[in-house]
Parts: sequence; C-alpha cells; structure tokens
Amino acid sequence: MRVLVTGHNGYLGSVMVPVLRAGGHQVVGLDSDLFADVVLGPEPPPVEAIRCDLRDVERGDLEGFDAVIHLAALSNDPLGDFTPRLTHEINHHASVRLATLAKAAGVQRFLYASSCSVYGAHGGSAPVDETCPMEPLTPYAVSKVRVEADLVALADDVFTPVLLRNATAYGFSPRLRCDLVVNDLVGHAVLDGVVRVLSDGTPWRPLVHVEDIAAAFLAALEAPREVVHAEAFNVGSDRENYQVRDIAEVVAAAVPGSAVAVAGTSSPDARSYRVDFSKMASALPAATFRWTLDRGAAELADAYRRHGLTREAFTERFRRLGVLRQRIQEGTIAPDLRPLRGARPR
Repeated sequence: MRVLVTGHNGYLGSVMVPVLRAGGHQVVGLDSDLFADVVLGPEPPPVEAIRCDLRDVERGDLEGFDAVIHLAALSNDPLGDFTPRLTHEINHHASVRLATLAKAAGVQRFLYASSCSVYGAHGGSAPVDETCPMEPLTPYAVSKVRVEADLVALADDVFTPVLLRNATAYGFSPRLRCDLVVNDLVGHAVLDGVVRVLSDGTPWRPLVHVEDIAAAFLAALEAPREVVHAEAFNVGSDRENYQVRDIAEVVAAAVPGSAVAVAGTSSPDARSYRVDFSKMASALPAATFRWTLDRGAAELADAYRRHGLTREAFTERFRRLGVLRQRIQEGTIAPDLRPLRGARPR
C-alpha cells in the first residue's frame, strides 16, 4: 500500500516507518518537524515527507494514498494541561478534519493512534476491555474519546477507520521521549542510581514497547476490512499490566547498582487502570507482542549508556513540554505551536 504517516518524525513514527517499509509498503511522512532534531544516537533513515502543520493539511496532500496512519498529536497529559485549547484544536479538530479530507480524497483505511488513557479511573480492580465506559480525566484523554466518536461517524462502505488504543509506550526510539514512565525511571536509574517514584506507586498502568505498537499497526493495516472496520482495539499484552511501584522494581533489577525510592510526595494519581488485550490477540494474531518490561528496561539502559545520555538532555531535551516552551521562548515556533522558520509555503 501507499501509506501516509502523520507524525513520522516523532517518538513512535521513527520506529513505525521502518517497520512499515520492511512490510513492503511505500511510506510518506507528514510532520511539522517540531521534534525532528531531538535525536539520541544515529539519525533515522530519511523518508519522503510533506513538511506541514497538521492543521494546514489540504485534500491534495492526501490524494493517491491507500491508507493514513495518524500519530501526530500533542502527545501526553502534561502537554494537554499546558495548553488545553490547543490540545482540542490539534488533537481533536485537526484530526477529524484530516480524516474527513482523507475520506474525500479516496483513502480507504484510517488508523488512529488513540490511548488506553481514555479509561481514566477504573482503579485496576478488573481489566477493562473495549466495551467498558470511558472515563477520561485529562484534556489529552478527552480529545482521544472525541476523535474516536467522530471517526466512527465517518465510516461507510469505503472508508474504514480503526481505533488503536495504545497502552503506555516505552522503549528506545532515536527520537527519544523521557516523559514516559519507564523511559523516565530507567533514566534516573542510569544517571542517579535511584529509581524515583514520586507517587505512592499504587496506580495501575498497562505498558507496551514502541516496536510492538508498530507491529500492531502493521497488522491492523493489513487485516481484512471486515475484521477492523470501525473497531477499537486495546494495543498491548495482558501480561504487561503493572502497578507503578512494580515497574520501579523491574527497572532497578535491570540497572545493577540502582535502588527504588518511593517518595509519595506528589498528589495521588487518579488515573489507574488495568487493560484487557484479548480482542486484539484474537482478531489480529499477526500483532505479536515480543517485548517484556525487563527486556525493554535493559534495552533502554544500554542505549542510554551507549549513546551518552546526559543529565541535561534527560531533564530538558527529551521532554516534549520543555522543548516546546524553549522553542516558543527562542521564537522558532509561535505560541500556537506553528513553526516560524522554514515552514512549508502555502
């Protein structure tokens, strides 16, 4: 297929594009490149791309594609809390506009990167599946819920949206993010020798390695239409549900010489959910989840050391909110997060 990947120069896109190419698909990227230079280790291989803000996409950009994989977004709760208005403008309205234009341009399959954060505060007493009520607690999660509903409304005999609710991502990507729980804890373990848990460590989180997310998207891209049409899938593995304090223990074991410190000083985290991933396992058997937390934590620790992760880069360069604040201050992006220099002319 000819596939457009939005956000191809992000944390997930940098891993997914090579997986799609290895599967035999022709890939074109679309990105505003806010984080294209935020790289640890070798640069990812170049890919044909459209440099464009998601909000400025035109129908012509989408013509000739068989599928769109939509990853681009303000990517986590801190960013959403920093600018709730822009979170809804970009994550919700621009995403639905993109899908509407894609449908008009003849795109047949639209894979949307949603999130298990839509489940919010189920407490972890029993795993939640795709039929459970969604209880989003943050602007980021609310935007995901709204996009899902609007995408399903666009489905017809030709246009197939697929809603992929990713568990909390972790693992090495050349365009690293350290504002993800496992990536953050491993960084502290490597740099400080202490696995710092600021909460009481009791909330539940489902985890999934970034490479396994890419494999799941490839499986959904290639699956028969009747299997995925307007369906939601939790993306992850049942064995990878953890409480935060247990994540910390696994990380400490993967980084010899480090120890866990549970501070319990931050406000209690209302987000807590265990997730049932059996629907994807049954419907999309090609989506194989090969990574486990212990292997992924060891992979991260090795990559951090091998590529020379510094304390400054860990605390500033590889955290999305900090990068955006710095670039607004420098004048390279506007307060609405549009690039100010070298943007694609319209």
